[in-house]
Amino acid sequence: MSATTIEDPVKVKSPIEEIETVTIRFAGDSGDGMQVTGSQFTSTAAIIGNDISTLPDFPAEIRAPAGSLPGVSGYQLNFSSRDIRTPGDEPQVLVAMNPAALKTNLPDLEKGGILVVNTDEFNANNLKKAGYQSNPIEDGSLSSYRLFKIPITSNTLKALEGSALPFKQQDRCKNFYALGLMYWLYDRPMEPTFKWIGDKFGAKPEVVDANVQVLKAGYNYADTTEIFTTHYHVGKATIKPGKYRNITGNEATAIGFITASQLAERPLFYGSYPITPASDILHELSKHKNFGVKTFQAEDEIAAIGSAIGASFAGHIGLTGTSGPGVALKSEAIGLAVMTELPLVIIDVQRGGPSTGLPTKTEQADLLQAMFGRNSDCPVGIVAPSTPGDCFIMAIEAVRLATKYMAPVFYLSDGYIANGSEPWEIPSLDSLPEMKVHFRTEVEGFFPYLRDEKTLARPWAIPGTPGLEHRIGGIEKQNITGNVNYDPENHDFMVRLRAEKIERMQQDIPDIEIYGAPTGKVLVLGWGSTHGAITTAVEHLQEQGQSVSSAHLRYLNPFPKNLGDVLKGFETVIIPELNLGQLAMLVRARFLVDAVSFSQVKGKPFKVSSLVNKIKEYL
Repeated sequence: MSATTIEDPVKVKSPIEEIETVTIRFAGDSGDGMQVTGSQFTSTAAIIGNDISTLPDFPAEIRAPAGSLPGVSGYQLNFSSRDIRTPGDEPQVLVAMNPAALKTNLPDLEKGGILVVNTDEFNANNLKKAGYQSNPIEDGSLSSYRLFKIPITSNTLKALEGSALPFKQQDRCKNFYALGLMYWLYDRPMEPTFKWIGDKFGAKPEVVDANVQVLKAGYNYADTTEIFTTHYHVGKATIKPGKYRNITGNEATAIGFITASQLAERPLFYGSYPITPASDILHELSKHKNFGVKTFQAEDEIAAIGSAIGASFAGHIGLTGTSGPGVALKSEAIGLAVMTELPLVIIDVQRGGPSTGLPTKTEQADLLQAMFGRNSDCPVGIVAPSTPGDCFIMAIEAVRLATKYMAPVFYLSDGYIANGSEPWEIPSLDSLPEMKVHFRTEVEGFFPYLRDEKTLARPWAIPGTPGLEHRIGGIEKQNITGNVNYDPENHDFMVRLRAEKIERMQQDIPDIEIYGAPTGKVLVLGWGSTHGAITTAVEHLQEQGQSVSSAHLRYLNPFPKNLGDVLKGFETVIIPELNLGQLAMLVRARFLVDAVSFSQVKGKPFKVSSLVNKIKEYL
């Protein structure tokens, strides 16, 4: 990283070093407020104009013992004065609030990186819980890092002497002390966080005063003690002019589906059962009743999808959301939506599995489940956003395809996209796709399984429309009439017709784009959340003059119609995935291309460095 030292025009004694990119990780107990700390630093960086990418990391245990390794919560953010696409391979800064946080996160900290530890928590009991035989901040084992030992807890309590808050609430303020330290170190203003504290705790003035006081105390400690000999500045990123907001994938997903319902001029119904990491979509959608959104927290996954199918039948935008285990429970009902040919959208925010697996970690291992995870030949459309901001447009696309083709569509997000955030340019209304929903109203010539010649979609007839009474259900239908039919030839025809209807979605999805030359030695093909790491790795190698390009799939069933031709233009196709090679299997089967599967199932996104090394093997 190149760096130039300039002098702070206000405090000549504290030089500011201009740097391009910084990756910080905050880590502590799940009750230490690390997610709030990280999100506040992220929001401030966004306001300043940095490009940002984040990776929150939650403990799976709901109430892990304080100070234990399973109870560690982390938040990593990468902020930069240039365009970035990942939260960073390795943090340059680690703030560890206790020994467990140090133990679990230190292996990721780059050598020579800044390590800030809360010395108050490094007592015998906490060291034992974390599995330390000796105190690492005293035994010399941290000599490879720039270690800063700060009594964060006791300094927080000292700053709140005389406060009316109980001790436990005072102790909870220590995350803002750590945030104040980092704000000084990286030349960040405190005013946006002051405003957030006021908005969040406005009904409790004593809590507002305490948090503001502690934030200032951390900032002033770094400034006055001169424990840090230098502080750093990351300038504004050069980004396309427009109106931006910092957004998470789950927030963008919710806003995208609300927008789709407005474009279609149909109410949105969301039937869901809470499950990590999809629950925030339910929380966000429930805030927007003013847009005609109806949210229903069902007693289980089956009831959730049943209600969404009913909403689709009634002419609403029927939406249900879950993660992999919930998809397994919904599978029979998804088949019902396929048979009845209703425009249901199924959100799957993928997580580590199987079974309960790694409920707070990310994975891309539900692709084959979405493609084939139902009895018989039961095809559905599948789309997958590639970044947190892309969740918005792909949510709209899921609804557009479902309503136009009268078929269920999967929306495959994952934990990394869902919880991560980035600056998102708020689009103009003119840039959004047109979405016309047509209901059958004409009685003459009506049959429930008539077909549109182009899309093969059957008519959408709202129950209660005079003269359009009809029967649908899970038993095979006769072509056109929709009557129950067991004829072998009719069944063969209907199975093939439903598959053909999904394939015809190709005419309404864009060609896949190539990042780089259209032909060459290596093509890196990805889908979903691997986009940032793949694009960054390929860009790095292209700058070195290497013959490598990338392409990213956002439509997975059907594939874009030009995908086969794109694959033929390269000697080697590498497919990185957070699974054991599911897209690679589909590509090999469909296009007879000997694609190289590069898989990882660690509950974490790819590092750019590992992708660079893999690609180099084939250059």
